[in-house]
Amino acid sequence: MFTGIVEEIGVVRHVTTTASGARLEISSTRVAPDLGIDSSVNVAGACLTVIERDDHHFAVDLVRETLAKTTLGRAIRGTRVNLERAATPTTALGGHFVQGHVDATTKLAARKEEGGGAARLRFALPAALARYVVPKGFVTIDGVSLTIAALGKSSFEIAL
Repeated sequence: MFTGIVEEIGVVRHVTTTASGARLEISSTRVAPDLGIDSSVNVAGACLTVIERDDHHFAVDLVRETLAKTTLGRAIRGTRVNLERAATPTTALGGHFVQGHVDATTKLAARKEEGGGAARLRFALPAALARYVVPKGFVTIDGVSLTIAALGKSSFEIAL
């Protein structure tokens, strides 16, 4: 379980194809030191299990389902990924409960700058998921907890 509050932006060091999918090695100076073997870690929104680690890197395995349903299927050396350690009973809940079980990826349909660094982003809403998305509800995009600012039949918007 996670909160959707990114702790660090890690960098993919290496991608290896495996019999069951892929292995990612990720550079991390803030999150990695607190991880143990078999720890859960949120990488770009997906809950993954640490299989190797040291104080500056960790490795996770991705099965084909994860590669197909997340942006991690397109990760290459140098890809930046949002990272978050698993929540504990004392973790501040600044976002929302995030399981890290990714349902789909979507496309950014439009970006409207609103001045002062603010922007509204409109994303395509997959029809199969539309019934789960509600006004002022939450979505997680690449591991970031975001509130639905507007909802249409085939799209939703977030405000940054």
